[in-house]
Amino acid sequence: MSAHGDVDLGHTVAGWTGTAIGLTGLAVTGLAVIAVSLPLALLGAGILAVAAAATWVLHLLGWGKPSGVRPPEEWSWKVRDRAARHGHRDCLGCRMAGRRPTAAAAPVPVQLPEPTTAVVAATTTAR
Repeated sequence: MSAHGDVDLGHTVAGWTGTAIGLTGLAVTGLAVIAVSLPLALLGAGILAVAAAATWVLHLLGWGKPSGVRPPEEWSWKVRDRAARHGHRDCLGCRMAGRRPTAAAAPVPVQLPEPTTAVVAATTTAR
């Protein structure tokens, strides 16, 4: 058991790669602020854009994770997400790539009975 309990914190190749590139971009942008340098600020912004693109591409290649909790056997960062090629439900990145989960993968809505009110219940029991 980890220090955070028995939970999936979502450590993935896409997440770690995007974080590392993003931190580099933030460091370059910070140096640009200190040095008052527009070219350095533009470079930092470009690196941040590369971080977003790299994370998105790695997610689409299956090195990210879908929203929600994964089974414990898929918690390792070395496990690839095989469902990524078909798209994840409610995933902005998958929608931007034109991936939609198939109708078979979508959950079936549950039909709940109509609620009864006290007036209806009283009239049916009075008969």
